[in-house]
Amino acid sequence: MGFFDRLKESLTKTRQSFIEKIDQVVTGRTGIDEDLYEELEEVLIQADVGVSTAMKLVERVRKGVKARNVQEASRLKEIFQEELEYLMGEKITPIQLNPEGPTVIMVVGVNGVGKTTTIGKMAHNFKEQGKKVLLAAGDTFRAAAIDQLEIWADRVGVDIIKHQEGSDPGAVAYDAVHAARSRKADILLVDTAGRLHNKSNLMDELRKVHKIVAREMPGAPHEVLLVLDATTGQNALNQVKIFSEAVNVTGIALTKLDGTAKGGVVTSIVTEMAIPVKLIGIGERMDDLRPFNPKDFINALYGKTKDNA
Repeated sequence: MGFFDRLKESLTKTRQSFIEKIDQVVTGRTGIDEDLYEELEEVLIQADVGVSTAMKLVERVRKGVKARNVQEASRLKEIFQEELEYLMGEKITPIQLNPEGPTVIMVVGVNGVGKTTTIGKMAHNFKEQGKKVLLAAGDTFRAAAIDQLEIWADRVGVDIIKHQEGSDPGAVAYDAVHAARSRKADILLVDTAGRLHNKSNLMDELRKVHKIVAREMPGAPHEVLLVLDATTGQNALNQVKIFSEAVNVTGIALTKLDGTAKGGVVTSIVTEMAIPVKLIGIGERMDDLRPFNPKDFINALYGKTKDNA
């Protein structure tokens, strides 16, 4: 089974709470009225699309119906898909690589979102591309975090820079940047502690790590990737806002899309945030983390096949 088919399978619950509910709202109706638009908006909000995006989408559908002079409710589904595609766009935003030396990618996020696993899978993907990868165990607050990253380093077959539990995360970042240079690594992936985004002292620590990386390598970090858990739904948007205030988040990796009914949150992240979704994760396999392709996502959401998408 290819990645597109696995994506389609992983979006089953989201499809049921999102696309199939829209079909239910439209089915059996003859005309299009205000009640229909209100029900459509309600379905979108319940599918974790978010209030602002739901209102924007319904307004676009309303204008699309008027512009085409559509009378039949059944045609609203096709207009909705067109407007969803318009809002999501077709642009794939790749990870920015530094052509002049090591690319430093700082990975941030709260506890439990799959941050360390995301780093491991990224390391695997980069290694598959023939790149030399180095990991930095910057989450020194938990011994388990260092151990977990070390397991991934062994599994993927890459080097790791680590200090003892409780040591200064900034010192790990410092050593890692210098090691990446001296070992001629192509990619340095820096893990950070899983911060509770409402703990200001931990966010200050994150700023410090960012500052040290930038000081030791001008232009770095080249990416600050925020890992979000799709199962948290709209709470993910709050995390985007708060982490963006602390450090310059350049991209989002959305994990755990498999098995959640809250995949609709992708829509609000893409349309409401100025930060692109760069990666999505749909399972435990090494290759279950891939670049986010909005067109493929919508086609998978609608249960289409790759050929007739």
